[in-house]
Amino acid sequence: MNIVISGGTGFVGKQLAETLIEEGHHVYILTRSPEKKLDTKQVTYIGWLKKGFDPLSELPEIDAVVNLAGTSLFGKWTKEKKEDIRSSRMEATETLVDMIGKMSKKPKVFVSGSAVGYYGTSEQDAFTEDTTKRGQDFLADVTYEWEETAKQAKRLGIRTVLARFGIVLGDKGALPLMQLPFRYFAGGKIGSGEQWLSWIHVQDAAGLIAYAIEQDSIKGPLNVTAPSPRRNKDFSKTLAKTLHRPYWTAAPAPVIQKALGEMSTLVLEGQCVYPKKALDSGYQFRFPALSEALEQAL
Repeated sequence: MNIVISGGTGFVGKQLAETLIEEGHHVYILTRSPEKKLDTKQVTYIGWLKKGFDPLSELPEIDAVVNLAGTSLFGKWTKEKKEDIRSSRMEATETLVDMIGKMSKKPKVFVSGSAVGYYGTSEQDAFTEDTTKRGQDFLADVTYEWEETAKQAKRLGIRTVLARFGIVLGDKGALPLMQLPFRYFAGGKIGSGEQWLSWIHVQDAAGLIAYAIEQDSIKGPLNVTAPSPRRNKDFSKTLAKTLHRPYWTAAPAPVIQKALGEMSTLVLEGQCVYPKKALDSGYQFRFPALSEALEQAL
């Protein structure tokens, strides 16, 4: 298949490209700086989102489009940062939907990135794709708007998948930051430790997206999380054991809130999310258990 990826040079995007290449597909990666990239037999870099670029004129008939573009959530959530988080996702998604609409032959599937932040936060409730009620905080608002924009592809008759990512574990992303206190023998739970962390290994994140491209039965929300979410205190204990470091120092919530501001919700609050649709459809996780996922990632 010919598959387009926006955000294909990012953490998850690179892994997805590798996975799709291994399966024999040709990947077209949309980037603002194609001149800095080197095409290969199975990867072609296409310029977009800058004046002078016309990706449609360079693309062949496309079978699938995957949208992973959007600025990182990491960093102090100033007013400008929050607007960048929102606008980067809207711009990329709107541009892709518009591009798809102009294709003479439409792709069979559009997989658009989203986040488990859609559900809001809770220490008691568990969420699956059957959950319809969304949260009422900043991230929930952004993911709702993001998904509503992506749903415009459905009106073009295209199977649309809303990939709600949890915390992705690998050599980049959140894990390098999460492990730092433990490497300096100062690791422990964060805040109360009761907040849920819904995680997935980067190989499974890519694997599940590739699987969703192939499976015609998968549409709508898709939780891209492992089947074993953990509370922060349990995640931290497993991380400490994996790194052969002590687990003893708690990071008080007020300290985290002062240091990170509103972004502290990412570590002090969470949600227990299960990948019901992935399991029901038969996806086989490579790393269903946290200990194995951390061993490989670290």
